[in-house]
Amino acid sequence: MSDFSFKEMSIPGAYVITSFFSEDNRGSFVKSFEKDIFAEHGIEFHCNEDFISHSTHNVIRGMHFQLYHPQAKLVGVISGKVFDVIVDLREESPTFGKWGGIYLSSQNRSSLYIPRGCAHGFVSLSDDSIVSYKCDGKYDKETDTGILWCDPDVGVDWPLMDLSKVTVGARDQKQMTFAEFKKNCKFEYMT
Repeated sequence: MSDFSFKEMSIPGAYVITSFFSEDNRGSFVKSFEKDIFAEHGIEFHCNEDFISHSTHNVIRGMHFQLYHPQAKLVGVISGKVFDVIVDLREESPTFGKWGGIYLSSQNRSSLYIPRGCAHGFVSLSDDSIVSYKCDGKYDKETDTGILWCDPDVGVDWPLMDLSKVTVGARDQKQMTFAEFKKNCKFEYMT
């Protein structure tokens, strides 16, 4: 058996979390979240929504966030492998406009804690990636938005050989640029 481990990324408040794992002759067991252990590491997380997405190879989803009462997210991979990316959109942050990425897979049993005020997305690096998202905070359809996944001002270095062969949903192809975000958007946090 192994315990949880928490490693802060270069983006303040974002953590790579290695889950509790146990294995024996029956198979394996993974615990990806325990409220008290997360709180001991400074992460107060209350799940409001839980999603599972299925993606084929070279599918890009993102870069999503909501402006009104931004959500924190806990993202992990049930099957397959993804390159998971966050972009810091918090004006007061020393990493405002910077991105960070990490490989998440069913083999490494890691998850990513994404703080409020960051955009999130990923690219599937396997034929069958199943991703779990847990969201802390109420969903707000009116301010659910995103920034363009390929915005050169952000400069995400997606680990793909040929970006012309990615599959991106219609919504994600029309997201705003980082420059448009800076000019037109402000987060409204809960008080």
